[in-house]
Amino acid sequence: MTFARDSCATITARTPSSVRALLYERLAWACAVDGQPAGAETALTSARESLETAQDGEPQPNWSTWVDHTELNIMTGRCWTELRRPLRAVPALTNALDRYPDEYARDKSLYLSWLAEAYLAAGEVEEAAATTDRALDLAAGVASIRPMERLTSVLESLRPHGQLPVVRAVLERTSS
Repeated sequence: MTFARDSCATITARTPSSVRALLYERLAWACAVDGQPAGAETALTSARESLETAQDGEPQPNWSTWVDHTELNIMTGRCWTELRRPLRAVPALTNALDRYPDEYARDKSLYLSWLAEAYLAAGEVEEAAATTDRALDLAAGVASIRPMERLTSVLESLRPHGQLPVVRAVLERTSS
């Protein structure tokens, strides 16, 4: 948390908008993990303002150009999922994931795992199972273990609902 706050303290008027947004996103995530919804919301608002006040043609470093409104919606959804606030998480994640290309299968499967988790927190077990199934499709064959690590946790959370057909199908798909 301290590192994220200290990083944001270095922001000046000359800091490129994508860098400002990235630093505020990281602070929002640190606040979410620390259970601080007000801090997360403030940081997410600052990140959004950073992107919205970007000047046309403002030079951005290559390493931060990926931070855009879609990325911010994903981080917003992840933060609210972490804070167990699914009514805020689901719209942000669905909005972003509807525009997120499947060609980024590793990342999209990870982000879908947060959406599935948010659905579970909202008591929408069937939606969680369907979302997990989609994430499993995307994670198949990617050269990263991270999506399956996250999905394993979601699958464990689905297990108590195994009497539901959609949940049972997802669980059977992954049992070997």
